[in-house]
Amino acid sequence: MRAWAHINLSALKSNLARVQQCCPNSAIVPVIKSNAYGHGMNEVAHAINSSDTNVACCAVASLDEALALKKLNTCVRVLLLAGFANDDELESLLHNGIDFVVHAKYQLNGLEKVLGDAPDVDRVRIWVKLDTGMHRLGLTEDECLNVFQKLHNHPSIEKLILMSHLACADESEGAAAKMTRGQIEQFHKVRFEIAELVNELPHASLVASAGILSLTETHYEAVRPGIMLYGGSPFAGKTGSELSLLPVMTLCSRLVAVKDLAVGDSIGYGATFTCDNKTRIGVVSIGYGDGYPRAARNGTPVLIRKNGNVVRTRLIGRVSMDMITIDLTGLEEIGVGDEVILWGEGLPADEVARNSDTIAYELFCQVTDRVERIYG
Repeated sequence: MRAWAHINLSALKSNLARVQQCCPNSAIVPVIKSNAYGHGMNEVAHAINSSDTNVACCAVASLDEALALKKLNTCVRVLLLAGFANDDELESLLHNGIDFVVHAKYQLNGLEKVLGDAPDVDRVRIWVKLDTGMHRLGLTEDECLNVFQKLHNHPSIEKLILMSHLACADESEGAAAKMTRGQIEQFHKVRFEIAELVNELPHASLVASAGILSLTETHYEAVRPGIMLYGGSPFAGKTGSELSLLPVMTLCSRLVAVKDLAVGDSIGYGATFTCDNKTRIGVVSIGYGDGYPRAARNGTPVLIRKNGNVVRTRLIGRVSMDMITIDLTGLEEIGVGDEVILWGEGLPADEVARNSDTIAYELFCQVTDRVERIYG
């Protein structure tokens, strides 16, 4: 096996329990889109289903994901964050009992038309998305009020849930903090306007991982954890381990060659690293074709495990499609066949991400299918 990823489902359950600890009065909506951030949607969904936490539903981003998740026959409901694009997709959602988000005026028109035909479907929960300032998806304040007024008592709808999404919850100072406060205030205001309109305070959901960890007053009836489930940090200045989260994915490979280089020798494409001293290098069988970031800089940390011991070293030379090179100078006991850890247990993905000018979300999602997932 040239490259593999250990997926620790017990760690996932521990992180899920951490969410519940942060939000004891909220239901949890685990976000398992993009193949559960590269961890495997089916396996992650079954682990969540068997957890001892208050899970309301699992959220995905595409209709194909939603239908595939529904076919697993777990007892957890399915939520499609993107909503529907046309009447056919809406009918598919309704007939499969999949909850969904309404985020645009055209969706309300389609929903009224299809529900007006009184389809024989299970009652669904509809999440009504208010645009509080992120300006991707979401209804205006007036459009939100209109949705609740028209659909509040519809017999095919079990519940309407007001939701929005914070743009800068991962930052706590300056303009970002001011924007977050403005979004929270607008959300609170519209929620109470809806209550006056329908004589009932709607259930609400506003925050994802960053808000779960830092904005207690915004937890409402449901929270939507994403990156923290997988042990990653939503904050640029902290790692998941510093937030008491456990790594779920440990990405591994092996040394396939060891070489001794002289002063002045360069390594890899572009000759981005030149040896100042005699240097022993190792070639590891993993690269950007497997999802390891090409942007990883010289000095990006890696771990080597041998006979139960772990040593830390660094990447030297540019990442190529199938290989990276690491510094083995002074590590004479390390040789071909020894295991290399690229991130995970002992090395937070957040740290590797910082050395690659990206975020752990992207690292996880970009791990390709030629990396075998091993679940345990």
